[in-house]
Amino acid sequence: MKSKILIRMLAVCMALLMALTPVNAYAATIIKRGAHGNEVKEVQTTLRDLGYYKYSKVTGYYGSITEAAVKRFQKANGIRVNGIVEKATRSILKLAKSEKSEKTKVRVKTMSSKVDNANKLLGDLDWFKQVRNILKRGMIAEITDVDTGKTFQVKRTYGTNHADIEPLTKKDTKVIKEIWGGFSWKTRAVIVKFENCTLAASMAAMPHAGVDSKPANVILNKRSEGYGRGFNLDTIKNNGANGVMDLHFKNSRTHGTNKVKKSMQDMVKKAANYIKTLNIN
Repeated sequence: MKSKILIRMLAVCMALLMALTPVNAYAATIIKRGAHGNEVKEVQTTLRDLGYYKYSKVTGYYGSITEAAVKRFQKANGIRVNGIVEKATRSILKLAKSEKSEKTKVRVKTMSSKVDNANKLLGDLDWFKQVRNILKRGMIAEITDVDTGKTFQVKRTYGTNHADIEPLTKKDTKVIKEIWGGFSWKTRAVIVKFENCTLAASMAAMPHAGVDSKPANVILNKRSEGYGRGFNLDTIKNNGANGVMDLHFKNSRTHGTNKVKKSMQDMVKKAANYIKTLNIN
């Protein structure tokens, strides 16, 4: 009898301890199956808001349902699928949560007065006000080089000030190298097509900040093109490119200097003028 009372008292003490755990512990601990507390609730809430946690309520207990939700999130974001919320998963969760909380939402119907056709988005749309909310991470786009007419496919995998993209396959990488004459930081005017959009953009074809042979989002000391320590920005494997390439739209900025780059914007304007010559119905 006494032993049962002691066990219950211990359980109550543990529950109180978990309840008093600071919220920022979520940012400092590895969370896995069997964990309890506020940090688990925060993970569950974020996963629920992102559409991965399907249970009817936030429980604060890291069981099989939460583990499965974490695995779905990891798989969808190119993170090592282990069902554990460690450093890489926490960072991507935080980033995804930040993007989800943005209030600006672009809908096709509200744009109909600004485009040639009510069912399409055309031309040089603004990156911050429009494009980054419709060309979301994980989406695939078809890119056409204005000067050569050659086409290839990419996926948006990273990027905040502009889109960071990766070629889908080695074939796509081959086409890119044919257009640019090899990997190059040179800026070219391109047309980006995805869903109902045909948008003006500019692109540099130099893969950087990633290593194809290493898992995505792990921290590396040396990344491609002289990029030092940081997350491995290489989600698509065996595509012949180490890391991401830069895709800019109207008013987008560089990541390093946070500035609008004139050479990029000049090519966006060139692409926009080219779109005006197209008969898009």
